[in-house]
Amino acid sequence: MGSRAQRPGSGGRGGPERPVGRGGPRRTGAPERSRGPAGPSLAAHAEQLRDIVAPVVTAAGYDLEDLAISRAGRRSLVRIVVDGDDGVSLDAVAELSRGISTALDGADESGSFGAEAYTLEVTSPGVDRPLTEPRHWRRNVGRLVAVGVGGEALVGRVTAADTPVGTGDLGVEMDVGGEPRLLRYAELGPGKVQIEFGRADSGKGDDDPEPGKEEA
Repeated sequence: MGSRAQRPGSGGRGGPERPVGRGGPRRTGAPERSRGPAGPSLAAHAEQLRDIVAPVVTAAGYDLEDLAISRAGRRSLVRIVVDGDDGVSLDAVAELSRGISTALDGADESGSFGAEAYTLEVTSPGVDRPLTEPRHWRRNVGRLVAVGVGGEALVGRVTAADTPVGTGDLGVEMDVGGEPRLLRYAELGPGKVQIEFGRADSGKGDDDPEPGKEEA
């Protein structure tokens, strides 16, 4: 696990400490931000927060997969999940964390939302994230995935994505028990990546340790 550095007090800035070690399907980076006197709940501003965060993530070449707000003691936890076709490196997570933090600071100071004290966490998806969009399948080519197709439950390896199916449709190719299957995106239920330990050719680092968080 990586080490973490705590930010003292509630106003200073500092660079995030690099976690020890790399690898694993999930990387996190979190300049954790404390704000002054508690104001309206951040949950009431979820859409405003998304409107502030999304352009920062998109400009960096990534997708905003999720923005969730929950309680963490007296503060709110703002958890932002980002992803890209080539994954998200630790350096990219740290850079995104700084950019998002700056954007939220600017909105806070301009009075866009009277936010309570909060903690910001920026992370890439773990393998437990369901595959619900074509880009999710594209980013998991080579993995073993369980998915429902109509009333049928399949477990197979994704061999290709964005493959033409019929006229005007796209889908995925899967190897299911040695049998090739071509499935439209429209007929796929949420896919679930299956953990495979010690698979040398997976290229996904399933058996690598999960890095720790960067906090500043």
